[in-house]
Amino acid sequence: MFLYHQLLARAAEGKPVRVALIGAGKFGSMFLAQVPTTPGLTVTYIADLRVDGAKDACRHVGWDEGLIAATRFTDDAKSAIAADDVDVVVEATGHPRAGIAHAQAAFEAGKHIVMVNVEADVLAGPALAKQAAAAGVVYTMAYGDQPALVAELVEWARCTGFDVTAAGKGTRYEPHFHQSTPENVWTQFGITPEAAEEAGMNPKMFNSFVDGTKSGIEMAAIANACELNVPSDGLSFFPCGTHDLARTLRPRADGGQLEGKGFVEVISSQERDGREVAGHLRQGVYVVIEAPNDYAAACFGQYGLHPDPSGRYAAMYKPYHLIGLELNLSILLAALEGKATGSARAFVGDVVACAKTDLAAGTTLDGEGGFCVWGKLAPADRSVAEGFLPIGLAQDVVLNKPVAAGEVVRLSDVQLDAGDEALTRLRGGMTPAPQMKLAAE
Repeated sequence: MFLYHQLLARAAEGKPVRVALIGAGKFGSMFLAQVPTTPGLTVTYIADLRVDGAKDACRHVGWDEGLIAATRFTDDAKSAIAADDVDVVVEATGHPRAGIAHAQAAFEAGKHIVMVNVEADVLAGPALAKQAAAAGVVYTMAYGDQPALVAELVEWARCTGFDVTAAGKGTRYEPHFHQSTPENVWTQFGITPEAAEEAGMNPKMFNSFVDGTKSGIEMAAIANACELNVPSDGLSFFPCGTHDLARTLRPRADGGQLEGKGFVEVISSQERDGREVAGHLRQGVYVVIEAPNDYAAACFGQYGLHPDPSGRYAAMYKPYHLIGLELNLSILLAALEGKATGSARAFVGDVVACAKTDLAAGTTLDGEGGFCVWGKLAPADRSVAEGFLPIGLAQDVVLNKPVAAGEVVRLSDVQLDAGDEALTRLRGGMTPAPQMKLAAE
């Protein structure tokens, strides 16, 4: 609390919180837009493979030439991380391998890190969180992105005495989206290619939102941070409006759609026939809670919630999120109070590569949002036991055997290089948490 007053004090003392931003894409640009109007916060370094593009991004979001000149731009992320005038690193590249390397460089340099890169967090978050704790620094999710916002709702529910039945987000979903590619993504996304280009939207990156990969990644991050279960055979994307959250997202034993209590799930803003769901939550997040007693259950209706028919379950939700525009909260909590806005605590969920089409031996996989595979949420214990290939390792690896459409690619199906072998060893130290046990505790 009262972070703003601490910021004003920092500004008055001439000791701002100093940030190195790694990756000046859409998320990074949204963060940069807020920097000039935030007292006590400064960006000392911006690292991007396209230095001129990073400068253009600053101009696009309203930076004047004086502020650009006062900021150091580089294509060497690790030099920025190691710089003495950096307190917090923001990793926003979206590349899992790079994100893990940058996180470990931050730990070595004694810097806090805000992991916008959810792909890296899902690939090795529990291991990275342990390394951060050993280094005495904060490793945190990015506030404004949906995983941190869901984690906040889960924390609210548990700290106020409620059991969490379900938690997650909304999205636009149709089953055929799993076969979406960068060539047809804007049609699926519902915008024109011209509008996408004007907004600086990368087709491969945004295709990961459409084809279900990003939903799986975000739910795995939430499950691992909040110790919630993941559905046994992937996300269901139930069509559901805010008025129906408590009825739909309760256990099957109580008339709902869930396998049990304490699960992550994504809800669809569209019915399966394409009609828009009334009161949908496409841009928002939610938590479904269970009343611990009859008195609390009665209060659900008295205070305007939409309980399920039994009156025992109700939902709280936030209809929108502003991703990078809200990122400062994670930076400031890490730098000023040593706290995280969510961080991996257990290895509950994994996201695995599932073939979009029949893939021949010799195919080079093109990773998240590409033409070959999409990321399917899976229980971590099943992923490890069956040797599934994590989506974070499905970029630029070659299949040594064919994989049929709809089948999950296995580690034994691809040729990994030495770097990826090192990442599999890092993941090997993450003990999978058994499903359902967490829900019963």
